[in-house]
Amino acid sequence: IDQEREGEQIDRALLKNVLGIFVEIGMGEMEFYENDFEDAMLKDTAAYYSRKASNWIVEDSCPDYMLKAEECLKKEKDRVSHYLHSSSETKLLEKVQNELLVVYTNQLLEKEHSGCRALLRDDKVEDLSRMYRLFHRIPKGLEQVANVFKQAESSSGSQEQVFVRKVIELLDKYMAYVTDSFANNSLFHKVLKEAFEVFCNNFFAGCSSAELLASYCDNILKKGGSEKLSDDAIEETLDKVVKCLAFISDKDLFAAFYRKKLSRRLLFDKSANDDHERLILTKLKQQYGGQFTSKMEGMVTDLTLAKENQSHFQEYLSNNSAANPGIDLTVRVLTTGFWPSYKSSDLSLPVEMVKCVEVFKEFYQTKTKHRKLTWIYSLDTCNINGKFESKTIELIVGTYQAAALLLFNASDRLSYSDIKSQLNLADDDLIRLLQSLSCAKYKILTKEPSNRTVSSTDHFEFNSKFTDRMRRIRIPLPFVDERKKVVEDVDKDRRYAIDACIVRIMKSRKVLPHQQLVLECVEQLSRMFKPDFKAIKKRIEDLITRDYLERDKENPNLFKYLA
Repeated sequence: IDQEREGEQIDRALLKNVLGIFVEIGMGEMEFYENDFEDAMLKDTAAYYSRKASNWIVEDSCPDYMLKAEECLKKEKDRVSHYLHSSSETKLLEKVQNELLVVYTNQLLEKEHSGCRALLRDDKVEDLSRMYRLFHRIPKGLEQVANVFKQAESSSGSQEQVFVRKVIELLDKYMAYVTDSFANNSLFHKVLKEAFEVFCNNFFAGCSSAELLASYCDNILKKGGSEKLSDDAIEETLDKVVKCLAFISDKDLFAAFYRKKLSRRLLFDKSANDDHERLILTKLKQQYGGQFTSKMEGMVTDLTLAKENQSHFQEYLSNNSAANPGIDLTVRVLTTGFWPSYKSSDLSLPVEMVKCVEVFKEFYQTKTKHRKLTWIYSLDTCNINGKFESKTIELIVGTYQAAALLLFNASDRLSYSDIKSQLNLADDDLIRLLQSLSCAKYKILTKEPSNRTVSSTDHFEFNSKFTDRMRRIRIPLPFVDERKKVVEDVDKDRRYAIDACIVRIMKSRKVLPHQQLVLECVEQLSRMFKPDFKAIKKRIEDLITRDYLERDKENPNLFKYLA
């Protein structure tokens, strides 16, 4: 065998007959073949390819090395079909893959002038495809390729966006292989689906692929996003995003992150094109049904209605000059059920702001008396004039920040406790807003002691000497990572979904064994997410305590529905 590996001609028929004797001696059993031949052959194979790989990894470029590896795997498979027993194929290929790919994965992918980064940079699609073919064979091989994808340098967009773009390109390429090279064969569609499901359901730098795909959409659809595309290219790319989503198990998590980002585009006027927003919702609805997009569609509709509502509010103020608060006020009334959950607070507004809220409440009650308004101050923005010694500067701030700054109209100096008691804010929110005003880039307030952290013993004064070359500045609050909250909300929704699914199944079937109930539950829910068996078991136990189900007294693995 080693002679043939080195290119010599051997008598394959003779070798096949000799190896057949091992099977015949064992009367069809594989014991003699495995113990007296296969074990030694596999050990020799590992040693042979270990020697070869140690030379090739030094001498060859990444593409050349992959060509040799692919050729070796092909030849070893050919040997099995010609003279080795078919049972040797998996074990033999695993040995070859281990020595050629697993052992040298990092060195191969990280080769300075020809590794994965260079292939991405130079758009070497054929070599990248070969890399995919090779590494999808080995355990966690694609994860390592994916990590290099993510780290690859790119002139446009964040690393995450580059990764998603490359995944979409890879999907395009392999879909073309299936349709053009493999005659649309269903087996190849199945293999591609399985490979991409594994690939697309990993975490990259702490982010799920569902979140990365939602962020990629955000960069396409928002003003100033990193994906600069024409209208036709946007439509084509959105089609590909929807196709990519098919491989992601946690579609509900994608929907949650997408809604979060959609809300920011809509509320802060960051959406580049309303038609594109509706276009992707149409595509998602066609693919995953109306329930998947109903909340998102409701959000878009809410904004249209909010604009009409604002026009009516302006008319109301024009006709009631006494009610006009003397401040330009824009209010968006949204439907709670459509939008992501936001933190509301009992912020005590300064008198200047109280009048605005009261006027809008009076207007809204002329339209309906049966709806309750909950103000989400954490999403508001305010434009206020700061009168400093050098000049007046317009400050664009959040409502929390504006409320704090307006307190200094009545007092030159305030303690942390004074501000907290007057605003009625939680410590977390108060610390964030005071940091933004006294410790960050724009020091509108001076703090005592003068350090970069805010504590409950600090005192604050309006910084009358503040100046800036701009006449209008935006003062952001410190960033809060909302990922954890989104994931927690999705987990909560999943519990409700599992409960509803179990009850629906049991209501229809009346009696079911545990395993069948779990399998039916997984089958029904897997369109949106892949439920964990432990989670289903926990929900079953909870439904038993709430008298929706009961265990059969004679067979505890059998459940009955309680009407």
